[in-house]
Amino acid sequence: VLEPVLPGPAEEQNGTDSAKAPKVNCEERNTTGIERFTLQILNVSQDLMEFLNPNSSDCTLVLFYTPWCRFSASLAPHFNSLPRAFPALHFLALDASQHSSLSTRFGTVAVPNILLFQGAKPMARFNHTDRTLETLKEFIFNQTGIEAKSDVAVTEEDWEGPLPSVLTKGIDWLLLFSVLFLAGFVMYATIRTESIRWLIPGQEHEHQE
Repeated sequence: VLEPVLPGPAEEQNGTDSAKAPKVNCEERNTTGIERFTLQILNVSQDLMEFLNPNSSDCTLVLFYTPWCRFSASLAPHFNSLPRAFPALHFLALDASQHSSLSTRFGTVAVPNILLFQGAKPMARFNHTDRTLETLKEFIFNQTGIEAKSDVAVTEEDWEGPLPSVLTKGIDWLLLFSVLFLAGFVMYATIRTESIRWLIPGQEHEHQE
């Protein structure tokens, strides 16, 4: 049994300072020469790990979404405005249905899902149900201590892209494959039962022997 260790006088005095310290110490990128700060969306052939430097301490906010999810669509304009609010950070988005291995690796069981990476290591997950620019800015500030630019707001251009805010019709191939696999397994198990064997020619004589 471990006994609780009470903080000494020096630790009590520094308690408030440590509580205010950022949880993730991000290295801010050099923004010199960058005129347009925007979100980058990965296509099906691009790997997330290629955009995350494991030897660096810079931070990247990654969004897992699907184009037919209405929650992803409502989040889109707010997430599109984040690069202007935090120009020193990186922002990526990827279609979770096209990167199923990454979704499994990082425990993305539902979309939209937002992870804060430092280098190539996930450090924090955004868990608020209210997904707005203000809650996203508060999340980033609480995790990194980096303050957002106060003059940034969601504009009409943010509703247009790069992350789509309009639902698109699509097929969840992973769900379809799972249903077909389950149906095939049930059919196979049914055929192997003793009652079905009597209906198959040749199986009756084998059973009598």
